[in-house]
Amino acid sequence: VIRCRAAVAWAPGKPLSVEEVEVAPPKAGEVRIKIVATGICHTDDHILKGSLPNVEFPVIPGHEGAGIVESIGQGVTSVKPGDKVIPLCLPQCGECSFCQNPESNCCQKSHFSEPQNLLPDKTSRFSCKGKQIHHFLWVSTFAEYTVVPEYAVAKIDAAAPLDKVCLFGCGFSTGYGAAINTAKVKPGSTCAVFGLGGVGLSVVMGCKAAGASRIIAVDINSDKFAKAKELGATDCVNPRDFKKPIQEVLTEMTRQGVDYSFEAIGHVDTMIAALASCNMNTGVCVMVGVLDSEISIDPVLLLTGRTWKGTMLGGWKTRECIPKLVSSYLERKFNSDLLITHTLPFAKVNEGFELLHAGK
Repeated sequence: VIRCRAAVAWAPGKPLSVEEVEVAPPKAGEVRIKIVATGICHTDDHILKGSLPNVEFPVIPGHEGAGIVESIGQGVTSVKPGDKVIPLCLPQCGECSFCQNPESNCCQKSHFSEPQNLLPDKTSRFSCKGKQIHHFLWVSTFAEYTVVPEYAVAKIDAAAPLDKVCLFGCGFSTGYGAAINTAKVKPGSTCAVFGLGGVGLSVVMGCKAAGASRIIAVDINSDKFAKAKELGATDCVNPRDFKKPIQEVLTEMTRQGVDYSFEAIGHVDTMIAALASCNMNTGVCVMVGVLDSEISIDPVLLLTGRTWKGTMLGGWKTRECIPKLVSSYLERKFNSDLLITHTLPFAKVNEGFELLHAGK
């Protein structure tokens, strides 16, 4: 058993508490990882607010990390101690019908099929003060050590800087893949991206990599526009600068609506605006942000031919694709380092969430 620090969410609505926890050794088919770096994603914020369904407290959040294999359980063959890895919040078991379908990336072992609050044998590897602590999406990267199933671990290049590629565990991969894999953005097309956090800016990078000729970045925080332009946005629009709905503004700017729109926030009104802003015949709208409420739409928006689709982790088959993305990063095919705004010590995890809430 390893004793180490972890940020525990004891109950919804409370800040994280940095505690000493016990992390049990890996059982058969499991991997224990020393987490070196983790990003903070809005999904973790949804947990703390208690708005993410099927999550059980107390829990160690975090799902965007990178680390080094510390030990392996019986039967594990794809990684060994000392390997650099990214734990995967979307597993790839390789055996279910979704994993065997080349068009699908949402493994049936994922949280949407059954909750990942305990490891597959329905027990936890975490305890604190004599209490069982739940896992989050199996990965729980807000702990200095974590245990995950082998099929939720991607081995990456030994040259990868873990404090930079931790973003590939969720934010960067999700946004970049939403443009390249889910929307399949075509060269010369026009795109609109709603929300310029880490995921939205990664969508901008994906649209640029796919050869879009016009990328319109939309956010109510104009402080984000400089970075959006640096990453490839051609236009930046603040909805608060207009008296009319943003979908009307975008339709006028493009004469017919954009070819592709992406919602990377998770709000009902922006989701509808993104759908309405893509052209009514062949426009594709991709839902990237996690919605925490139901949505109702006018079916006429879809009747004329628009496509509305969602994406999980950017459509990547995680175990085979995340290592390739890391290799592309090492080959300097894109610069995801620009997404990193602050680097904080682990003890200041709550300050990280304050920066997130402040839009910084």
